[in-house]
Amino acid sequence: MGPFFSVQSCREKHEMTMKRGEVSQAGLRADLFGGLTAGIVALPLALAFGVASGAGAAAGLYGAIVLGLIAALLGGTRMQISGPTGPMTVVFASVLVAVGGNLAAAMAAVVVGGVIQILLGVVKAGGLVRFIPYPVVSGFMSGIGVIIILLQLGPAFGVAPQASPLAAIVRLPQVFASIDGQALLLSLLTLLIVFRMPMSVSRIVPAPLVALISMTLLSVVAGFAVPVIGEIPMGLPELQIPQFTLDTWTTILVLGVTLALLGSIDSLLTSLVADSVTRTRHQPNRELIGQGVGNVLCAFVGGLPGAGATMRTVVNIKAGGHSRLSGVVHSLFLFALLLGAAPLATQIPLAVLAGILIKVGVDILDYRLLRLLKTAPRTDIAVMTAVFLLTVFVDLIVAVSAGVALSMGLIIHQLIQQASFRVWPAEQEADGSGMQGDVRVLEVSGPFFFGSTSQLLDRVDQVMGTRAVVFDCTRVPFMDLSALFALEEMVERLTAMGIPAFVAVPARIRDQFVRLNAPHLRSEILRDDLDSALASAREACAA
Repeated sequence: MGPFFSVQSCREKHEMTMKRGEVSQAGLRADLFGGLTAGIVALPLALAFGVASGAGAAAGLYGAIVLGLIAALLGGTRMQISGPTGPMTVVFASVLVAVGGNLAAAMAAVVVGGVIQILLGVVKAGGLVRFIPYPVVSGFMSGIGVIIILLQLGPAFGVAPQASPLAAIVRLPQVFASIDGQALLLSLLTLLIVFRMPMSVSRIVPAPLVALISMTLLSVVAGFAVPVIGEIPMGLPELQIPQFTLDTWTTILVLGVTLALLGSIDSLLTSLVADSVTRTRHQPNRELIGQGVGNVLCAFVGGLPGAGATMRTVVNIKAGGHSRLSGVVHSLFLFALLLGAAPLATQIPLAVLAGILIKVGVDILDYRLLRLLKTAPRTDIAVMTAVFLLTVFVDLIVAVSAGVALSMGLIIHQLIQQASFRVWPAEQEADGSGMQGDVRVLEVSGPFFFGSTSQLLDRVDQVMGTRAVVFDCTRVPFMDLSALFALEEMVERLTAMGIPAFVAVPARIRDQFVRLNAPHLRSEILRDDLDSALASAREACAA
């Protein structure tokens, strides 16, 4: 029996090893396809962002390679693709203008921004993004999806892309009037492939890659005269030494802080999107450190600063990328183009890329919340809608900031609604001593904080004309400094009128009073429960 079990055990181990090998090979293939597809999508974006920044197309490509590689190796989101992004490009362009077109000074601001990102990661500030409410993330995701679709409508019809979603909407009539039939055919065939390719085939070769190769070949063989990626910069970058003067250091510092905050928020929001798509959790502080190191190195090669790129990250995930290897492949692919393989990608039609990106935009829409528009709380829908509209028509950072502020305001309003204040006379004692009405209780229930303190002060007239007052705070879950000062103010006013006051509070809040050493909330008037406070008030009345 022993040899039999030994042989079977070996056979099982062999089968398990083979399965692990198959999984490993499948994962490797998926990462290669994901990274390659993300790299292909990143190429025209990097070139376009470089031109838009004023630093040149090569700067965008250098930034995508360096930041993409470093963030993939050191960052905290395994499948995230990093590189130049729209918001970061806009800010860097303003940096370049502010320093008079001095690239070395602009790169000094990039170094400052990268160092600040590293420090934010070291002090563990990255976890704060986890407190962003889901409606804010949902509005952001859907807004990004719509932006992608709007910006790609022009290239899909063979027309030059617009700089903003609003411009794309305004120019839609002109776009429809200037349709290029060949470009439209390529984009429609691309959409047909990416939407309808069977999953059995897509698991082996990603649909975007099939569409890219087949439609590019069709365009070349048929001799279509459509816009293509065109010439790509080649060769290694030169070393750049960031510089600044005493006259410009304050400007560089302020702009560096702006780059750091924008890049951090942009990256961590992209990490949240990746978490939502993959049902995983990222490491925010490690992500900030990786982004910071990557941006610092970008400055020394003249690369455009960047952040986690939502669109490229989703492309990577949808194409199969699920580990750091996909980000590395994305960067190495761009590096290979830089070294000499660029001519292979010059003939890729922009209409084909537009079809691929439109599919990405459709996929990134948050259908989970969109399906609940009729049943979800109206406040959450309002927040989601506001963030969505601001993301599409204003700015990403403005949208998120406004969404968080609006969510906080709604939460504060709900907490205020939960708070209640009631004044009632203490019960007459069993011995009939006639104390009813001599002691009044001001009962506070629910959250007691800056939003509800005015309700306490409004009750001051209701406790006048009595011999003693008890503040019953035993049902208060928490109390902030504003509430403490409001309570102290009422006790001070009553004491000045010769009306003794006692406060019944839970032990944790009583300890808070003692630590703050509030002069009118001394330990002599604090009690652990209502009965003790009433007994003390009655003793004060009898004295």
